[in-house]
Amino acid sequence: MMIVNSIKKLRTLNALRIFCILCVMSCVVSCSDWDDHYDGVDLAETSNQTLWEQLRGNGQLSDFCQVLEQTKIFRMHKKTPVSYAELLNSGQSFTVVAPVNGSFNKDSLLQLVQTNQGDSVVEKYFIFNHLSRSLSSVGPEAKEMLLLNKKHVTMENGTIGGVALTASNQHAKNGVLHVASRPLPYERSLYEVLSDVSGLDGIGRILRQYEEDYFDASSSVSSGIIEGVPIYVDSVVIERNRMLEQIGYINAEDSLYWMVVPTADGWQEAWQEASHYFNYDQKVLKRDSLQQHWTTRALLDDAIFNLTDQRTLVDSLVSVQYLLNRTAFSNGKPVYHVFQKPFEPGGILYGAERMECSNGVLFKVGRWPFTPQQTYLRELWSEAEQIHLITNEKECSYNVRTLAADSISEDGYLQIVPSRATSNWELTFRINNTLSGMYDICAVVLPKTVVDKDHADMKPCKFKATINYVDTAGVEKTFNCNNTQFQNQPERVDTIVLAEAFEFPACNYNQNDIKVSVKLQCSILARETSRFSREMYLDCIYLRPKRMKMED
Repeated sequence: MMIVNSIKKLRTLNALRIFCILCVMSCVVSCSDWDDHYDGVDLAETSNQTLWEQLRGNGQLSDFCQVLEQTKIFRMHKKTPVSYAELLNSGQSFTVVAPVNGSFNKDSLLQLVQTNQGDSVVEKYFIFNHLSRSLSSVGPEAKEMLLLNKKHVTMENGTIGGVALTASNQHAKNGVLHVASRPLPYERSLYEVLSDVSGLDGIGRILRQYEEDYFDASSSVSSGIIEGVPIYVDSVVIERNRMLEQIGYINAEDSLYWMVVPTADGWQEAWQEASHYFNYDQKVLKRDSLQQHWTTRALLDDAIFNLTDQRTLVDSLVSVQYLLNRTAFSNGKPVYHVFQKPFEPGGILYGAERMECSNGVLFKVGRWPFTPQQTYLRELWSEAEQIHLITNEKECSYNVRTLAADSISEDGYLQIVPSRATSNWELTFRINNTLSGMYDICAVVLPKTVVDKDHADMKPCKFKATINYVDTAGVEKTFNCNNTQFQNQPERVDTIVLAEAFEFPACNYNQNDIKVSVKLQCSILARETSRFSREMYLDCIYLRPKRMKMED
């Protein structure tokens, strides 16, 4: 919205009031072309009175008028001197649905506006729920009206939002007035339920921490530059939530979502487990904030479903992340962000309680219905042919090979060739996105028959492995895999477990400074040359996650 950013000289309170009203008016006009919103209104029948004059002249609406008079307009989280009574008495156009006296608690609303943020609360939940920027009349056919709080209500058969009207289609010179028998019901969005409903608000408390006001310079009106600093006459400030931008706009009224939400105990249980996997080392800046952020993402990334993305709601559901970060089924790898038979026993929505919201459905469950392996505790694949993962090399050359086959991950592998016939080579591969948890760390070695089924060299390669990582203090550590001499089975695709249930004490998820790597070192003695081959076809380094047992 367009808000005046700075006013150097205002000599009187009346001047300020006039200026604020004009500013609010320009804000609304800039958003829409008001000529498009005269929805069935006969301008010939329009009264010479303003909406406020019509409201004040109706004795049944005196309670509503008092609330309008004492509620100030909020802009950029600050109270302006302009009341909603003054706004409805201006040239700005509205449709007003006014509830009659005695149908709502006027005193509680008037008491609330006396508090620091009370005007903002009354504005959002009461006034915005009864005002629309479109000019809408009630007719024989059903239609929808968009309220100032971005919620939609249906107008049909002498009702608005299911509330009976005692009078309708009263045209003022700046809008349309409908008189309702009671207030329009306020239907919360998914985000508002998480913020307001006791027992579910643990999630909301976390999500609200990511709310911020974003200054949109490209949409703002500049008056020039003074001493190198841009000065804006009209500033566009956008309220946004950085977390919702990544997991799903459950605060938006123009979309339809499904969301899975556990009770407070279920959420706390799931949070405690997930947070153990996002324990960053002490050298990572803002480690506690990172832990909270990625723990929240771990739980909510797959809990939100946009209905426009679904093919069939009964057979399977794909989360918002499926399209944002699709993980396709490939060569035996698991599919993430897809949940089969959600309503059947074992499904994520089996036995869930439905809660209808203004922008979708919240499914309340007792415990978190996902396992870590389904969501955040994922298999990690470092493809050997992705040579940017190689951090160190010694006594070898290597070639990237491509070959489409079900047994080869991502249809590629790395051919490792010793520099000399007796050279024992070394290659170190970085491993991205490890959590502070346990993994089976494996190397997948291909047989040479993948290129030539009649290949005569069927000798295995012998090698050692070292895992490089950091502890919780950020100190570099190594594990030599018990100094084991590994040998691959040369006649088949061989997944060799280098370390079983190896636990990384510190998380390295989504970090530019990669602190985890695996070094492979050929370890063939000169006298063993006739028994082993120093050439290797390496498919990938593969980390298979193992769920840790949580302490009570």
